[in-house]
Amino acid sequence: MSQQSGNQVWHNWSGAVSCEPHRYYEPTAETELQEIVARHAGERTIRVAGAGHSFSRVVPTDDVLLSLDSYTGVTAADSERQRATVKAGTRLHELNETLATHGLALANMGDVDRQTIAGALATGTHGTGSDLGVLATQALEIRLITAGGEIRTLTPDDGETFRAAQVSLGALGVVSEITLQLQDAYRLRERTWTAPLSEVLDRLDELRETHRHFEFFWFPHTETALVKTLDPTDDPPTSSVPFGVDERLENLAWGTLCRLSAVVPRASPRLARLAAGTLSDGETVGPSHEVFPTRRSVRFNETEYGVPASSGGAVVRSLQDHLTHNEQTVLFPIEFRYTRGDEIPLSPAYGRDSAFVAVHAYHRKPHRAYFDACEAIFEEHDGRPHWGKMHTVDPERLQSCYPEWDTFQTVRRSLDPDGAFLNKHLQRLFDP
Repeated sequence: MSQQSGNQVWHNWSGAVSCEPHRYYEPTAETELQEIVARHAGERTIRVAGAGHSFSRVVPTDDVLLSLDSYTGVTAADSERQRATVKAGTRLHELNETLATHGLALANMGDVDRQTIAGALATGTHGTGSDLGVLATQALEIRLITAGGEIRTLTPDDGETFRAAQVSLGALGVVSEITLQLQDAYRLRERTWTAPLSEVLDRLDELRETHRHFEFFWFPHTETALVKTLDPTDDPPTSSVPFGVDERLENLAWGTLCRLSAVVPRASPRLARLAAGTLSDGETVGPSHEVFPTRRSVRFNETEYGVPASSGGAVVRSLQDHLTHNEQTVLFPIEFRYTRGDEIPLSPAYGRDSAFVAVHAYHRKPHRAYFDACEAIFEEHDGRPHWGKMHTVDPERLQSCYPEWDTFQTVRRSLDPDGAFLNKHLQRLFDP
């Protein structure tokens, strides 16, 4: 087990969030995880870092930080029962590669595959698909190390405790392993095309009902939306490498456009129109785990909310109106996706089919005023924040918009009565 004290600086992917913990560990075994918790739970805050793809302050601590970079791998795979058990620090792309060798695949995932499996579940990470839930809905068992040093294997038979652990923000304990419900490996056909935003918004119901996965990216200061659909197919893979919006723009110096936008903000509308004008239609077929992800090499900060599915179009129209009159420095596209509702207390999709709307800003540009204005629009439409994205929602409002907020709090207090896993951010949310 690697251990360091002081001077070990951790930062997230965008560079916006960082900390210098008093103790930093890289455990390699579950017994080491258990030992660290037993040693520190009574005296210091313990937080766990995955891949750092969260933009909110869920990880930082001045006390004890565990990195799961050395705690990875699939420990069991059952092709017949379509399930696998995986260590918490395993990156999604590593998981997918191993599952493929067993003829298995995740039913759904987001467009970032550099996250750890535990981090993705803990923050409510989702993909897209009206009939598909957030990633945590694929969990069958969650192995949890509690503040008392106890190891518990939680299943749906554990009722509220299991449901709370599915999306927990790391506030219940340290997750060591997760068993996932999978499906046979499959191929997806990706189609992308451009269309006027107004036309896409008018066709939302049709597009979400016709395709297994549907999403779009709208470029501010333009009428252009890039539509992407994914559907299962038995057709053979195409020879081209699957790629999405970010990679298309990378090929046309998207990073250069973003840097220019940071230096000359007033040029952003023109740059957005230039970027949108380079997009073209495309189609590709490949294994699901190769088609889902998009390589993200241009860094950004992000806020994202889930709103009732029926409100998704109205939210985008409100954002369009705001950007037209107020935000002339925005370049990054706005992303729109659908997700099925669930019964996970802290899932943003709890109790309702949801539309997720994500707003981005280049990491070298100011974002607070822009994000604040977008959050106000999301809240007007009963939005709930994605836990891994930046947000400023206060505890009182969180309690009102999550019907089972008290359910989660009851479980949290029973497993961690002294708040050993609460950093300052989580203390503000759960124990103000």
